[in-house]
Amino acid sequence: MSGASLYDVIVVGAGSIGMSAGYHLAARGLRTLLIDAFDPPHTGGSHHGEPRLIRHVYDGGAHYVRLALRADALWRELEDRTGEKLLERSGVLNVSDPDVHSFDGRFAYAAQEGVRYETLDAKEISRRWSGWTVPDHFSGLYEPDAGYLFSERCVAAYRREALAAGAELLTDTAVLGIEARKGGLAVKTSRGEFAAGKVIVSAGAWFKSLEPSVKLPIRAVRKVVGWFEADERLYGAGHLPGFTFGGPSGGYYGFPSIGGAGVKIGRHDGGRPWQPGERFEPFGAYPEDEADLRAALREFLPGAEGRLLHGAACKYELSPDDQFIIDAHPELPGVLLAGGFSGHGFKFASAIGEALSEWTQSGIPPARPFAVLALPFPVGYRSFNPIRRSF
Repeated sequence: MSGASLYDVIVVGAGSIGMSAGYHLAARGLRTLLIDAFDPPHTGGSHHGEPRLIRHVYDGGAHYVRLALRADALWRELEDRTGEKLLERSGVLNVSDPDVHSFDGRFAYAAQEGVRYETLDAKEISRRWSGWTVPDHFSGLYEPDAGYLFSERCVAAYRREALAAGAELLTDTAVLGIEARKGGLAVKTSRGEFAAGKVIVSAGAWFKSLEPSVKLPIRAVRKVVGWFEADERLYGAGHLPGFTFGGPSGGYYGFPSIGGAGVKIGRHDGGRPWQPGERFEPFGAYPEDEADLRAALREFLPGAEGRLLHGAACKYELSPDDQFIIDAHPELPGVLLAGGFSGHGFKFASAIGEALSEWTQSGIPPARPFAVLALPFPVGYRSFNPIRRSF
């Protein structure tokens, strides 16, 4: 591969968002190069460790619901093309202390978009899923059409489809910077320089490594998940839905035991700061890695607090307000930035990748799915969710 090669688009960071964008670009006939510091799917970012929740009754506005529905449709299309199981409709149960977090704001958005859901009290939750222990004053929101995505399979499927459509992939290659050049853009890497007319940057937790070419208010944190031995009759796939729960002790999410792997649980809040260049500690490096997860299971899913079968550490990339940053670079024409997905972005990767490809090809904000969101793109400062200007 020569530095003289000119691509229509270079995608910097080929994780969930980048690989989706790469597929959609190549499928549109654009000569596309994907560059990643690792070999996706991999353990260096945020998409490993299967699975990821996909929900539709979303907080923050009807645009999130519409984006989730578009993403769901695109995941199903990817399943149909590849013949691979990517999405399991297990249902998702959300349980919360209403004094800490209320579901009320979500209901109007869901009803507006025709999303099915049920509201449940603690007694009904325990009746349906006897493995749960829920305080009497807690409330529940159940989405029967929600479920979970097999994240590594999803990234691998988009990789195969992107390459089949003509995209090129450069793995194990660090991007060192991006510069404007006469007639286009130059992406400098550890393997030389590559030229393109447009660039999409989706660097996840590694955005800081691209400074000063790209500077976003994104901070990375170390997060952990664990798989715990559980009674398969109560907590196995087919019995337990995907779940979230939250209260004074924190917010957690998890999944049933899939194929006997154990109940997977992670904590959404908290985490230890990390940045590129620092040592990334494995699961178990700190006492709270297992202790926090075990305490949450003991409180809500006591029959799942068995032997720790496996633990993993990954990275969240947090924006200041946990909303997504998707925008044009203010100083480098032709560069789009997508980051700050804040631990809840994976489910949207199919739709965001599609939107980035449309925007890149046309040079204007895409008609889909953002037109579906009914969100305008006015000239100048933009400050709405989930798409907002950060500069």
